[in-house]
Amino acid sequence: MKLKLVVIGLSLFLVACGSSKKTNYKETKTDAIIAFAKTYSGTKYKYGGMTKKGIDCSGLLFISFQSEQINLPRTARDMSKKGTKISLSKVQKGDLLFFKTNKKKRTINHVGLVVEKNKKGLLFIHSTTSSGVIISSLDENYWKKAFIEARKVI
Repeated sequence: MKLKLVVIGLSLFLVACGSSKKTNYKETKTDAIIAFAKTYSGTKYKYGGMTKKGIDCSGLLFISFQSEQINLPRTARDMSKKGTKISLSKVQKGDLLFFKTNKKKRTINHVGLVVEKNKKGLLFIHSTTSSGVIISSLDENYWKKAFIEARKVI
């Protein structure tokens, strides 16, 4: 009987604690997309790839958003036409960053997903030809110079 009372009391405590937390639907989806993308950390780069054997930047975002039933186009250039363009000061985790990394072509060819915004700046996950899937900072000179725009898609 004593054990039964302890179990009931503990159950009520846990239910009460769980019900007091409000869950933001958008934040939950964003966190799930970021968590999914991070499972690809260290995966090598492969142009057109969308698996853990090899993946490119837009493939990483395409499957990460798809994991939460959000459809994005397959290429970075086409992704840059979706959602709402936002200033860097308004960027939050889950937003997309677009880059032009090819000096010969004047078109967006790279995309990253913001995973964190803190006092040090913006961190984003993406797939690079040299290191595969990594998290980089927008404060790195290379990315700062190549940055074109940010967009909110969720």
